[in-house]
Amino acid sequence: MTYYRPIPSTDRARPTGAFPLAGGWAWFDTVEALHRDAPSRLIPAADIPADALENLTKPRAPIAGLTFDTPRLMGILNVTPDSFSDGGEHFSPDAALAHARAMTEQGADILDIGGESTRPGSTEVDIEEEIRRTAPVIGAIRAEMATPISIDTRKAPVARAAHKDGADLVNDVAGFTFDPALAPYCAENGLPVCVMHAQGTPDIMQKDPRYDNVALDVYDHLAARVTALETLGIPRERIIVDPGIGFGKTLEHNLTLLQNLALFHGLGCAVLLGASRKRFIGTIGGAESARHRAPGSVAVALAGVAQGVQLLRIHDVRETAEALRLWQAATLGRLP
Repeated sequence: MTYYRPIPSTDRARPTGAFPLAGGWAWFDTVEALHRDAPSRLIPAADIPADALENLTKPRAPIAGLTFDTPRLMGILNVTPDSFSDGGEHFSPDAALAHARAMTEQGADILDIGGESTRPGSTEVDIEEEIRRTAPVIGAIRAEMATPISIDTRKAPVARAAHKDGADLVNDVAGFTFDPALAPYCAENGLPVCVMHAQGTPDIMQKDPRYDNVALDVYDHLAARVTALETLGIPRERIIVDPGIGFGKTLEHNLTLLQNLALFHGLGCAVLLGASRKRFIGTIGGAESARHRAPGSVAVALAGVAQGVQLLRIHDVRETAEALRLWQAATLGRLP
């Protein structure tokens, strides 16, 4: 099998015949043809198969009211006592609602609400407790603002309660493999989804993760999950893919995935990057405390945007929004 990684550019000197990357702000005229058993090579984009080229170029359909002609920000709202970066800070409903207001004002396009920590070493939260943490917060946010809401869960009952109270999208870090009832529920109710790659469950995922070829292994896994979701009745146009930075990956695995993010446009879906405040950012950037990793997180986010990533899942909304506005102005000539 041949995999095609477009070589993205945002340079204003765009050659005649260059193709738009996923209908967005970047373009490409060359791809890297990747194989598991042979060296890679660069070839003209016009020479790749028509179906592969279509997946790489077609504009991504709006999801949960969001268009993807510009990068979008997903603000993280953890209503947990033990998340790795901000556990306990927004655990009370009042604190959660206040943080939702703040993130929306700072530029979040969608809010991702989670009631179960999936940090390395974490354990499963009881369904009723997860609902108790998330559903009232979602209801309060929806009563006050129209910002799209994502429920970050692996469990159908939690998604059901969240959807009832106003959630627009289901974001599953287990790639819809944990609860077999979750994907059918989303299909039956027309809910868009985000499917993420993870190797192992949170309690064991960082215990010696291994891959033959991390970029291609993650690509194949996501391709299989997208096909499975389509079979259940969720159209590809309503699926976002996430390579799962930090979920069963070493620092080297994470860096390889970041260098190959453009590969995942080949799935024909919008791509989400969720690297905010993760340990490898602290290791490379020298920030031991997760709350001090905003500069490194912003740097990784902009590297993703340069590769056409449409959705950034982030803690530091104000800082990322400001950096993104400057990046767009300096690189694309787009002023706010």
